[in-house]
Amino acid sequence: MSGPFHRASNFKIDNLEIVQANTVTYAGKSALERLEEHISPGAAHNSDERCDAPKCHPETRAAVQDEILSWITEGGDSDAEPKRLLWLTGPAGTGKTAIAGSVAETCSENGLLAATFFFSSFSGSADRRSKACFVPTLAYQLRKHRGLQDVGKAILSAIDNDPAIFSTRVKDQFEELVLRPFRQLSNQSSGTSLFPKVIVIDGVDECEPLKAPGQSITKEEAQIAREREHLEILDVLFQAVCDPAFPFRIVVVSRPERQFATFFSETASDTTLKLFLDDKYDPNADIELFLHAKFAEIRRRYHFPPSWPTPAQIRSLVSNASGQFIYAATVIRFVDSRTHLPQEQLDCVLDLEKEPVETDPKSKHTVPQSKSKPNPFRALDALYLHILRTCPDPLSTVEWMWNINETESIYDPSTSHSVALPAAFWRQFIEWTPGEMEHLLGCIPSLMFVPPPEDRLAPIRVYHKSIHDFLEARKRCAELFLPPYRRSRNYHRRLLRIIKDKGPVLPCPESEHDKFLAQFLGLTILLWPEASTAIHPDDKNILLSSDAQWWVDRYLDDESITRYKRALKISLILHSVHASVSHFQFSLLLKV
Repeated sequence: MSGPFHRASNFKIDNLEIVQANTVTYAGKSALERLEEHISPGAAHNSDERCDAPKCHPETRAAVQDEILSWITEGGDSDAEPKRLLWLTGPAGTGKTAIAGSVAETCSENGLLAATFFFSSFSGSADRRSKACFVPTLAYQLRKHRGLQDVGKAILSAIDNDPAIFSTRVKDQFEELVLRPFRQLSNQSSGTSLFPKVIVIDGVDECEPLKAPGQSITKEEAQIAREREHLEILDVLFQAVCDPAFPFRIVVVSRPERQFATFFSETASDTTLKLFLDDKYDPNADIELFLHAKFAEIRRRYHFPPSWPTPAQIRSLVSNASGQFIYAATVIRFVDSRTHLPQEQLDCVLDLEKEPVETDPKSKHTVPQSKSKPNPFRALDALYLHILRTCPDPLSTVEWMWNINETESIYDPSTSHSVALPAAFWRQFIEWTPGEMEHLLGCIPSLMFVPPPEDRLAPIRVYHKSIHDFLEARKRCAELFLPPYRRSRNYHRRLLRIIKDKGPVLPCPESEHDKFLAQFLGLTILLWPEASTAIHPDDKNILLSSDAQWWVDRYLDDESITRYKRALKISLILHSVHASVSHFQFSLLLKV
């Protein structure tokens, strides 16, 4: 017999396909080798890539960790509708990833951990930023678990049967590589006593769609694609916990972005336990404990006296942290950076609050910029920049963050106290088209809480005070910096439009219209002194053409306002209308 392989021996042909009796056999790479090619090693909780990832300091975040671990081990499996999903969420910087890592470590030590995947948009590994390796990585970890050897064999068999499985949708990959192997095992009546209990998935909000080389898409298209990726993963996890053959609970960790809040409150509401990292878990006590422990380490290393730092300095840091571990951790990293003495570094952090804010360069009161200093909040700034840059119009978002923060409350004449303006007011104040406020502020739920439209009373709330420290410093917020004189142009335009239209631009029921006007009138005592000099010259005609008498009548009809305050408010409005008239007198108004 002759031919090209006659007398050939000891040779290998990679990826050889042999077709025989309508059966395709892949020679060369084994199923395990193919699986290993599609995993993300750095996404596991114990990967070398995550060796410096944040973890909870001993004795901190104990309450929330205990609640999660209790749910994993004892969480009501006998209930009619057991909660087999846990959504851990909270503002940026509250330590979500640290908690997820610590819970995963504890579960691993106790034989409870089945698999983990830690997404990261900041990772150097592209496979931690996309869904491409998500299911294969979970399948790989399940395959190698000592208590899941039969499942591991079924996973490899599935790859042998369909080597192209890695090119299919996430849903199909999960079906073939995870769900079907467990169904096969359940059909064999194998025991599950040795099975682990939980899968931990962190940072799903950091999963990003893959772009083809040279592909150009708009920011809006990118955001839609990003949300679609998130929902695809969430749908797969929801289907998994609804499958009787799937034996695990799943912890999902993400920021409280709109698509997650909607999914867990609607689609998966009956199967989800939600944990929001707020004051319920006493973060200030944990942060103080963390700071004391870390400063003690620095003291021992430098032989500092126990009086450093002072109790007042610790209290200041805890207050500045506003419940967010990211601030405290960043401070410690900076103080312990060894580029300068720790005392000098700590003083630098505390002095940041005292730095002057840039004012209008046209003004004679311009404050000179401080000398160049190292930035102790580089990590925090990077996080804030990342979040804000994902907004459709970052500068407009920043502008409204400033405006809402600076006029978040009004004087209530009926109580003689300041009251917070509800989000419903801001929605009517901002919107010229339906959904405009959601477009501007709905993109930053990890920085700011914006109540849903049906909540007519709750105010908008910024989670962390350091965001305004960040936005006030040009060197920290880069292209997102807005000096005070540039923060209010759109604010004043809406103010003038409301005066011209005698109410919000978008129609609303009469009862809401009257309530809006009452709140708007309460706001004017704060707005007019500054607005009278800040209104752009091009907008003066709008104000001059407005019905001043109508607004005066509105004030006169409000019986809760004292005579003096009514006259003062009217004078402020008319002062703006007649700002171009020098020495205009308002004495006549005082006779009203």
